[in-house]
Amino acid sequence: MKTTTLALALLLGSVATGCVTINIYFPAAAAEKAADKIIDEVWQLKQGTKPQANQPQGETK
Repeated sequence: MKTTTLALALLLGSVATGCVTINIYFPAAAAEKAADKIIDEVWQLKQGTKPQANQPQGETK
């Protein structure tokens, strides 16, 4: 009986330590800027124009 309790405790302990959540937070402004860039590229492709590859990163439309 004691062996079963010990085995159960070890199993529960290993399951509890195996469940780890990692949260990664992105700055909202950077995520919004990246989303806008992707949307602009998709619209340009739908209109038949080529996306601008040489546009500076800090420049907004």
